[in-house]
Amino acid sequence: MEHKGQTMDAFIEDVASLVGSVDDEHKITELVAARLSSLLDSGYRLPPEVTRPSDEHHVTYPLYIAPDDSWSLASVVWNVGQRTPVHGHETWGVVGIYAGGERELRYVKPAASGSSGALTPAGEHVWERGQVTVCCTTDDDVHAVVAVGDEPTVGIHVYGGNIGTMSRRLYDPATGAVRWFVSGWDTPAGG
Repeated sequence: MEHKGQTMDAFIEDVASLVGSVDDEHKITELVAARLSSLLDSGYRLPPEVTRPSDEHHVTYPLYIAPDDSWSLASVVWNVGQRTPVHGHETWGVVGIYAGGERELRYVKPAASGSSGALTPAGEHVWERGQVTVCCTTDDDVHAVVAVGDEPTVGIHVYGGNIGTMSRRLYDPATGAVRWFVSGWDTPAGG
């Protein structure tokens, strides 16, 4: 199916339809990943103001938030060498690399019983421009991300909820200790 020149509006409409009609998060992530891959392959260009990094920390710019908070779309930008803490999402998510590259460090999600101890590494992968990954489902969502390369990393992220307002877990990988946080949204600087 050819999607050259696909618009963000068409992508949003398509994802909204999927979220409203598919209940299984594994199926939703598979379908959203295919659509995000098509969007990236189409030559779509993000507005420059949502691709600008911050010198202090990675930033999350909202591109679309469903009126019922059932899903959200974001541009997440890391400056060269920036990294996230080890965290979870508490929902499903799909990420497409728009620019740069990222190293994802995955961990086995601890049991809900809250047993303590160091997190178990579950591998790592470097994602590059144009590649799409299912970053998380509710049963598998603990990772950290590091920007790699010599340019800022920009990812287009789709989540099953308003990721900027959700309570999520931060993990200490050495002890397994959990702290809850809400990431919030960043505001793009003027165009």
